[in-house]
Amino acid sequence: MSPRLDAPRTPHPYAPSAATPPVSDELADLPEIPPFDEVQPLDARALSKTLFARLERLEEGTHDYAYVRNTLVELNLALVKFAATRFRSRSEPMEDIIQVGTIGLIKAIDRFELSRGVEFPTFAMPTIVGEIKRFFRDTSWSVRVPRRLQELRLDLAKAGDELAQKLDRAPTVGELAEKLGITREEVVEGMAASNAYTASSLDAQPEEDDSEGALADRIGYEDHGIEGIEYIESLKPMIASLPQRDRQILSLRFVAGMTQSEIGEELGISQMHVSRLLSRTLGRLRKGLTLEE
Repeated sequence: MSPRLDAPRTPHPYAPSAATPPVSDELADLPEIPPFDEVQPLDARALSKTLFARLERLEEGTHDYAYVRNTLVELNLALVKFAATRFRSRSEPMEDIIQVGTIGLIKAIDRFELSRGVEFPTFAMPTIVGEIKRFFRDTSWSVRVPRRLQELRLDLAKAGDELAQKLDRAPTVGELAEKLGITREEVVEGMAASNAYTASSLDAQPEEDDSEGALADRIGYEDHGIEGIEYIESLKPMIASLPQRDRQILSLRFVAGMTQSEIGEELGISQMHVSRLLSRTLGRLRKGLTLEE
């Protein structure tokens, strides 16, 4: 037979201590509750309604109130675990995320009112997720940055995902600025601040299948990008000799990061014409480098 609500159970971390008196006769008529990990979502929702109705009639601060409140926490921990799965890719242990989400669950229980006519999971989920996001926002940055930039990073990530799905490519700085209604400089500032979110220790050990040493032993490798400096220096006079429009197209494409369609709109020509001019210019530069070699 399923244990009754007033039957002994393993103490919950938020439950009263074992020294507290047993549940009073006032709670004896509550329905039987099976082990919490066996309760189905619909059953948990129905049982929660009954417990919330009883909680409203109990005096806050009493043992009965704490008992019903803690039972609601245990009964709805599945909501926390579900919310926590959205953040499983983060570096923080899942146990810590669940603990923070449980705090959000407790806050939702304390604020919930049956008279609103809203299902508790619908009411609680934003509070649980918000508590977890606040935890990451306040504690997960390797270098402290202003709250404004922390929130801007989240906005940029969300807008970037939405635009990438819509455009089928990574959005440009200008597109992100237009989406969020901010300046290009603010977008760049937010992107730079994102670099402070995670950092690796110089003493961090490599993965088991990595034959190289710690990060401190690996920095100082030869920078192969230096090999391209001679090409950059060779290109400078060649670019300077190009017609003004060709130089502008190169700048818009490779400096501003604009697409060919956007360049066409900027210059008042077709995307196809931009493509031809760009191909011709790149071919001319490539040929010039080949002749120099």
